[in-house]
Amino acid sequence: MSTALPIVLAGARGHGRWHLDNIRRLQDKGIVRLAGICELTPLSEEELPEGLVLPSGAPAQSADFGALLDSTGAKIAVICTPIPTHTDLALTAARRGVHLLLEKPPAPSYAEFRRMADGVAEAGVACQIGFQSLGSHAVPAIRTLMAEGAIGEIVGIGGAGAWARPEAYYRRAPWAGRRRLNGVDVIDGVLTNPLAHAVATALALGGTVLAEDVTGIETELLRANDIESDDTSCVRVTTAQGRPVVVGATLCAEDPDEPYVVVHGEQGRITFWYKQDRVLLQRANRGPEEFGAGRTDLLENLVEHLTDGTDLLVTPDATGAFMMVVEAIRLAPDPAPLPAEAWQLLPDEQRRVVPGIDGLVAAAADTLALYSELGAPWVPPARTNEVST
Repeated sequence: MSTALPIVLAGARGHGRWHLDNIRRLQDKGIVRLAGICELTPLSEEELPEGLVLPSGAPAQSADFGALLDSTGAKIAVICTPIPTHTDLALTAARRGVHLLLEKPPAPSYAEFRRMADGVAEAGVACQIGFQSLGSHAVPAIRTLMAEGAIGEIVGIGGAGAWARPEAYYRRAPWAGRRRLNGVDVIDGVLTNPLAHAVATALALGGTVLAEDVTGIETELLRANDIESDDTSCVRVTTAQGRPVVVGATLCAEDPDEPYVVVHGEQGRITFWYKQDRVLLQRANRGPEEFGAGRTDLLENLVEHLTDGTDLLVTPDATGAFMMVVEAIRLAPDPAPLPAEAWQLLPDEQRRVVPGIDGLVAAAADTLALYSELGAPWVPPARTNEVST
């Protein structure tokens, strides 16, 4: 009998396509097999990656997640569905003893996060949160450099994400770009979803992972697009470790570039381009050193945890600090619309850009300052608020 663990994927379109490809890769290694897909509309054969075949017999596709888990005997569920559905779907799986890979952000509020995390713990199932950047081998390597004093005393950690999204990005789903939908929290902002990895990675490098590691949060939330949520924002987290974390992010970049996290020391800095697993070490009286790192896939790590007891890389509790940021953004005043003169529409790409935002995002990461402190004329100071835990 095959030892491959049966997997059900909830949400197979959009980013779910990446999970389909990854499941196929792990199926080729013989450690998992695709047992079912939960989608409101079943996938066609053409939508399945080459070489990935659903089992015949019992329905392998269903809109009823619980029934699909029951009928397939799934051992693992990968949940890649709209943010407000995460907690209920995770608990549906947990109550059946099905282990989880839950996409980020794990929940739209801290209360929903705790309901999910506590329910999963009570059920005794394993849960991995899908911050793929935290599977990079660069993360422990950078932590080692920090602990060894390679750049001296750590002053703080910055993060920068200058990305671009067309206006159509916010029309791809009813919840896209929303703070709430039908009275339910969504919180689909630049810091909480598309560039959530920048926030989570910066926090993790500084050792700020648990909710109680956060002592205060300041946010500046703005929007150039005609949306409810924020697309150009920054956040500063004060921490129990005494290392401030500042992340600047936008989806309205003039020249989109790779996001990164930078660790500031008294005698140097470490820059980590987390999507590329690339690290640059710069320190006083030495030439720059650059190196690449491997990466452990989070689904593969979950399988290894279940089969041989390998430690999980991203448990729910390890994202508690990130969820405090989500909660601060949820409780903040609604994002301020940028004045018309602060943004431009690029007709060829049908996307809005904010002139000068690329440099401002980099400056926030470099100086650990908020946009308003850097002199951005369109940031209303009243929109900077502090939330203590």
